[in-house]
Amino acid sequence: MANTYTQIHLHLVFAVRGRACLIPADRAETLYRYITGIVTNQGQKLLAINGMPDHLHLLIGLRPEKALSDLVRDTKANSAKFINEQRWLKARFAWQEGFGAFSYSASQLPDVIRYIQHQQEHHAKRTFAEEYRLLLERFGVEYNAKYVFESVMPDEPQGPGAS
Repeated sequence: MANTYTQIHLHLVFAVRGRACLIPADRAETLYRYITGIVTNQGQKLLAINGMPDHLHLLIGLRPEKALSDLVRDTKANSAKFINEQRWLKARFAWQEGFGAFSYSASQLPDVIRYIQHQQEHHAKRTFAEEYRLLLERFGVEYNAKYVFESVMPDEPQGPGAS
């Protein structure tokens, strides 16, 4: 085959270290624009971004020459550096290690974009931990609840599918 043709759409989710609510609401749009620049400069396409003070959701079109883990590592490292250089917080900002990545077909993109755009509404009904576990379960990702987050609170439910 003379050329490579792909259609890879990934919904990425990653959290602030310790799931702390450290992304200031009044700075979120600035952070989203900065992350859009990071992703775009890596040759990838950002289709949607939104989040809450403790986590972010991104929908990207991934080109096959870029390793997903490299893209996420660079995005998290550069955005954390940006937040720290801007001195938005008194403490040092960091993302939790790891991330979730879930694939979607082109026909599903409008629903995923809508889901990402309406994060504030979703989290009026469901915590981030509940949302993330549901994504893992919906996609059949095996996981150990003990290791999903850096600091899982003891009173959090250990939903079905958690081992």
